[in-house]
Amino acid sequence: MKAMILAAGEGKRMRPLTEHTPKPLLEVASQPLIVWHIQRLARAGIKDIVINIAHLGEQIPQKLGDGKEWGVNLHYSDERDEGGLETAGGIIKALPMLGDEPFWVINGDVWCDYEIDSKFELPNEILAHLVLVPNPPHNPKGDFDIQNSFIVDRPAYTFAGIGLYSPKMFKDMSIAKKPLAPILRKYIKQQKVTGELFYGRWYDIGTPQRLKEINTLMSINSCEFY
Repeated sequence: MKAMILAAGEGKRMRPLTEHTPKPLLEVASQPLIVWHIQRLARAGIKDIVINIAHLGEQIPQKLGDGKEWGVNLHYSDERDEGGLETAGGIIKALPMLGDEPFWVINGDVWCDYEIDSKFELPNEILAHLVLVPNPPHNPKGDFDIQNSFIVDRPAYTFAGIGLYSPKMFKDMSIAKKPLAPILRKYIKQQKVTGELFYGRWYDIGTPQRLKEINTLMSINSCEFY
C-alpha cells in the first residue's frame, strides 16, 4: 500500500510564516509537521510515499531527501508549473506514482495520532473511506455525518483530511485544478463512501495561533504525544 501527503498548498492563512517556508515544514515540537506523518506511515509499514509540492516546493525535497532517514521511499509530484492543483487535481497528477491499488491521502497541515492501517481494504464498490473527527472550534457545524458506516452529506462532524481512496474514483479525469469535495459528494450520494469517527488527538494547523497552541501543548505534555 502507498500513501500521499498533500503539501502543495500556499498556506495563506499561515502568513507571514509561510512567506519563506512551506507550511508542511513548519515545526511542531522542533520537528517539521510533515515528518510526523512520514514517521507514522513508516510505523504502519507504508514505505512508498508521494508528496506533492508547489509553493516554495523545492524546499521540501531539499529538507526530506529520498526518505531513507525514516526507512521509506519519498516520491515528489511537482505542481510548481501549475501553481498548485488543489486536492483532487494533485491526486490525479500523482496517480502514476500511486499505482492501481487503494492509497491513503493525508493533509500535510494536520497533526494527529490516528494510526494508519496498511491492511485496510475497501469493500467491493466502495471508492473511499474517510476519517471524521468531532468538530473543532473553527469548524463548529462540521462537514459530513456517518450512518451505518456510510458517509452522509450533511454537517455533523469534521473531515480530518485523512482518507483511503481507490484510484477508480479519479478514473479518466484530466490533470487540472480540481477540489475534492464535489467528487466526494457525487459518490457519497451513490453510497460509495464509508467512514469512521476518530476521537483521538487531531489538530488542524491552519493559522499561526493554532501552531502556537499545539507547540504549547506539546511542551507541556510532550511524553503523551510520542
